[in-house]
Amino acid sequence: MTTAALTRGAHHIGLTVPDLERARRFFIDTLGFAQVGERPAYPAVFVSDGATMITLWQAHDPASTVAFDRRNTVGLHHLALKVADGAALDALHGQLVVLDDVAVEFAPEPLGTGPARHMMCAMPGGIRLEFIAPEG
Repeated sequence: MTTAALTRGAHHIGLTVPDLERARRFFIDTLGFAQVGERPAYPAVFVSDGATMITLWQAHDPASTVAFDRRNTVGLHHLALKVADGAALDALHGQLVVLDDVAVEFAPEPLGTGPARHMMCAMPGGIRLEFIAPEG
């Protein structure tokens, strides 16, 4: 018996970050997202690339946070975002590799057997982001 999925894609993705301003600047200044809202009392900032909205929440006590261990922590393993094409992926890699607060895990490479390519990094605060170009 086949049934249709009850959902229709992501409305938004929420990420708790140790430094809200650094995360906001990363999404806006590095990735070109626009800030579409905020809740200073929460505190939270809402950013969007026009297709995906991401809510960034300030961790209550950043000094007591525990670094994510992708093999042992239950929760978000990484967030994968699409880029336009292979040239955009290569250009993004060039931007990220020179930033002090971004750790590039691996440079653009084939995703499986291709033709898509991807790369992985840790944004400021350590959340892992994957960027995928649909074509090599």
